[in-house]
Amino acid sequence: PSRTQKQTPVVDAMRTSKIIRRLASRTRQTSALTRGLPCRAIEMKRLAAVPVRGYKIMNFGGTEEKVIERSDYPREALKKIFPGKMALLGYGTQGRGQALNMRDQGLEVIVGLRKGRTWELAKEDGWVEGETLFEVEEAAAKGDVIMYMLSDAGQSMMWPKIGPHVTKGKTLYFSHGFSVVFSDLTGVAPPEGVDVILAAPKGSGTTVRRLFLEGRGINASCAVHQDASGKAEEKAEAIAIAVGAGYVYKTTFEKEVHSDLTGERGVLMGGIAGMFKAQYDVLRANGHSPSEAFNETVEEATQSLYPLIGENGMDWMFANCSTTAQRGALDWAPKFEAATKPVFEELYAAVVDGSETKRSLDKNSQPDYHEELQKELKEYADSEMWKAGVTVRSLRPENQ
Repeated sequence: PSRTQKQTPVVDAMRTSKIIRRLASRTRQTSALTRGLPCRAIEMKRLAAVPVRGYKIMNFGGTEEKVIERSDYPREALKKIFPGKMALLGYGTQGRGQALNMRDQGLEVIVGLRKGRTWELAKEDGWVEGETLFEVEEAAAKGDVIMYMLSDAGQSMMWPKIGPHVTKGKTLYFSHGFSVVFSDLTGVAPPEGVDVILAAPKGSGTTVRRLFLEGRGINASCAVHQDASGKAEEKAEAIAIAVGAGYVYKTTFEKEVHSDLTGERGVLMGGIAGMFKAQYDVLRANGHSPSEAFNETVEEATQSLYPLIGENGMDWMFANCSTTAQRGALDWAPKFEAATKPVFEELYAAVVDGSETKRSLDKNSQPDYHEELQKELKEYADSEMWKAGVTVRSLRPENQ
């Protein structure tokens, strides 16, 4: 029987139906996500249907934390807190999602970019050259809130030009604590007299936009590095909602960057990529076909099991699998924990001492960085494993 075949009475038909409806909703929204302006009417209609939720102190596994929700900062409150220009510098996936979400929330947003491919994308999204779309330095000069959304390496390289525009009374915003926490390496040192705040959505810019359009919002953290106005905490909470968060929790710049860099290199990206490859290679070495190895390693994980974890936790996923699968997972989990924990400890130490920051800045500031990156990504795309994945995904019912 399939691992996800119902084996116990724990399975709730209503919850299962809910999972199916959510997955179907995500599929329907993918095409709307990237169309910029046409999404606005769709988004407004959905936001109107979102139930109002209030401020909460919630218990997270025994620790109480303050949770800020969308209802704590409705649209009119956002406009009062941010009456001036929100100058967003950079238009990568995160910058793009946040800019579109703020515009849809009614804030006055301008975008600062270099001319090129991304400039044309911004114009397609409805930003108007000379009105809401400017070169980076000009946008920084015009902004009351300067949202520094360039890449980490880009922030370091551009700071000598952007820094002079961060003048007394303005607010400097980041979505990542990298540049400020490791200022000795990046050179990014905010001056006195400005509020320095952070809101860090816990997902890609694509997800930030998609969940906003669905009326849900992504979870995010917020923090204050410098409070010159006495209102920086309120600004940090509010801007997290403005860029698309559904709920927000408090952190510090240091904790945000340490957890973020660890997660990206660990289970969110690097760690899972390494484990996928290790298992696939072992199966192939023992005579399993590419399709079987990929299905048992990636496809079943992403399409069947991981959605159950996201829906209601690890125990829920276990409960919805066969007794054989449950027993094996529970027995082997401690072995994987013991094997990987030393790697995570090594990783966290490298993050805290700045080694990872130095490597990132060195590699990402090379003139041939993009060309070299494409080579590395191509190695993944051209590998047997991920070529098998292309064929497997083509067989999904929605792709027929």
